[in-house]
Amino acid sequence: MYTFTQRLKITAYVLMGLGLIGLTIGFLSTPDTVAEAQAMVADAHGGHGDSHAADAHGAADSDTHAGEHADASHDSSHDAHADASHGDDHGDAHGEHLLHQLQNKPWAALYVAAFFFFMIALGTLAFYAIQRAAQAGWPILLYRVMEGITAYLVPGSIIIYVFLVLTGLHANHLFVWMDADTVAHDEIIQGKVGYLNVPFFMLRAAIYLIGWNLYRYFSRRFSLAQDSAATGDIRNYKKNFRMSAAFLVFFFVTESMMSWDWIMSLDPHWFSTLFGWYVLASMLVTAVTVIALVTIYLKSKGYLPKVNHNHLHDLAKFMFGLSVFWTYLWFSQFMLIWYSNIPEEVTYFLTRIDDYNLPFFGMVVLNFVFPLLILMSSDYKRSNWIIVMAGIMIVIGHYIDIFNMVMPATVGDQWFIGWPELGGFLFFAGLFIYVVFRAISKAPLEASGDPYVGESEKFVY
Repeated sequence: MYTFTQRLKITAYVLMGLGLIGLTIGFLSTPDTVAEAQAMVADAHGGHGDSHAADAHGAADSDTHAGEHADASHDSSHDAHADASHGDDHGDAHGEHLLHQLQNKPWAALYVAAFFFFMIALGTLAFYAIQRAAQAGWPILLYRVMEGITAYLVPGSIIIYVFLVLTGLHANHLFVWMDADTVAHDEIIQGKVGYLNVPFFMLRAAIYLIGWNLYRYFSRRFSLAQDSAATGDIRNYKKNFRMSAAFLVFFFVTESMMSWDWIMSLDPHWFSTLFGWYVLASMLVTAVTVIALVTIYLKSKGYLPKVNHNHLHDLAKFMFGLSVFWTYLWFSQFMLIWYSNIPEEVTYFLTRIDDYNLPFFGMVVLNFVFPLLILMSSDYKRSNWIIVMAGIMIVIGHYIDIFNMVMPATVGDQWFIGWPELGGFLFFAGLFIYVVFRAISKAPLEASGDPYVGESEKFVY
């Protein structure tokens, strides 16, 4: 049995504490009025606040980059919303839009961090279900690690759902289609209102979260029950196999819908038929990476003695292969939209290239170039420190990937790495560490009752 050490608990508490401080500062620092927002931009740009406030609105709409047609409805929706909500007080649609961007900043930072760590748990659950449904023998000694990581799914789901409820109650302006005034003046969003409406949005989110958590609960239950079953009794194993196969059908449908709802609808005028797969690839490669990092940590503390370099080699192969798969989807999505040069589609990438140039292309280097160069060698896949080095880069790279998905649609060009961004990452990192290692300590680290555990013990690449 693994013992959750006091030192690791304190580390998790410190991270959560620092994260809460950063988030609190971020929320307290948001402006309350247009004048305050313009003053903040002026201070940040050395006294050129008026011009930058106007530029911020123009950059978010991308009129100068992608043509008038792509953003005419987007501009009118924001302008109409500003005029309807605050026209008498401010009379400045650009200032109103800037105010919303700055007010969104801590909310968006919180959302990026919450979704990222939730994504790791969900991706691990999918990877675990795939191994169960495939009746794979090699990863059985890693099942308890995977189950421990998926324990974060419960608190992560609660946090995500509460966040979405607050958003639906207009605590922030992240999802512009949730605003009635915006919809009233936007023909494109009006055409999607049958799907993009708050009650249906929240119902779908509840279905996703309940379904994923139910599978996690019963699969873990059957897995532990199999350990205590009589010799030759594999009923719980068979239940897990059948349930995992059925779950994967549910998962692949709901994961795509989740990516449309929770990420793509932040840009309600834009869509990509590859987006669900793209998010899935990011989810799986990050999950496998965290499985490898947790496994290496446990082995460094003397646990998991039967897990050898062959198991880690296979995890590193998945890290390498899924990184290439992610790159294929990233390039396919980017290349097709860029080549077609349709204004309402290419605006999505122009905004990110113009305002997020470093994180946009930097994450391609972190998520593809480094894994390709570091993990291509079979010998390197057997080296713990090389896997850790590559894994840290992959985790950071895919965090930036989620950052690129969320921030341009919510804060425009008013982004920078500040208190809320650092605080959000630290808080959820601490919570993730606490929940995962606490769950790992609750059961034996070896799934000894699995009928194929001997295959895993003798696994040789």
